[in-house]
Amino acid sequence: MRNLLNQPLIAIILAVALVFSACQSGKKKNNNKEERGTVATQKIEKEEIEKDVREFVYPLPTTFEVTEMLNRIGASYILTLSNAAENVDKYLTEKKQAINLGVYGADLSYASTYNQKQQIMSYMEASRKLIDALNISGALPSDLVEKIEQNEDNKDKLVEIITNTFYDTYDYLNANNRGAVSMLVLAGSWVEALYITTNISEDTYQNKEMVKIVMQQKSSLNKLLGLMKNYESDEDVAEVMGKLKPLARVYNMVEENAISEEQMDIIINEVAKVRADFVE
Repeated sequence: MRNLLNQPLIAIILAVALVFSACQSGKKKNNNKEERGTVATQKIEKEEIEKDVREFVYPLPTTFEVTEMLNRIGASYILTLSNAAENVDKYLTEKKQAINLGVYGADLSYASTYNQKQQIMSYMEASRKLIDALNISGALPSDLVEKIEQNEDNKDKLVEIITNTFYDTYDYLNANNRGAVSMLVLAGSWVEALYITTNISEDTYQNKEMVKIVMQQKSSLNKLLGLMKNYESDEDVAEVMGKLKPLARVYNMVEENAISEEQMDIIINEVAKVRADFVE
């Protein structure tokens, strides 16, 4: 998986196209069957790669889950849960810029869920600054802002546009041999989404829907750490892994569907601690 993730997705697509072209040639029937099997296998591999990418770029929670969860508890959009857009100017290192690009990605998705137009544009501008600072402006479509403005009243479309932008950013980073940076973006996004979820209510443990969503992140955190391990030689990635591992240890001590209030409090506190370090 590591090697595949480090290769540009376009290369995979071209490989599939080349094999398909070969299937159209005048080869024997048996060869055609074998090649069609190769095409099918490569398509499955490509789909699995995209599945992993999407799972980690926007791991918690999905737009539908956020909306339904907040509706059930009667909560409104809480601006102070997100990282202030004006903080963007204090992120001067590549590590902080990458992490907070992920953080703002989660904040954008959160604001989009509630159609908070002013916040959407503020976080989009903050993200653009970080993307420019990281020298990855090629990851963004030139008409992105126009698309957002055209769909500002269409919540579902808006969320789709914004989340796809961050999928594209992840792809761009890996296609340009900056996989370590992409891991920092993923970590920032994952932590911010979990932080928002665990702070929407003053009593997370009593809300079964929240507990369920929080516990679903046990496997995604372990998978995220597994992906990051491929870049452990990078000092920044190793440092972030070190901050996430205590949280993983707490998760791994929890039996399925049997988390205690004390364990939930530990998770909430660990997430808050990591998040504070990320955005400071």
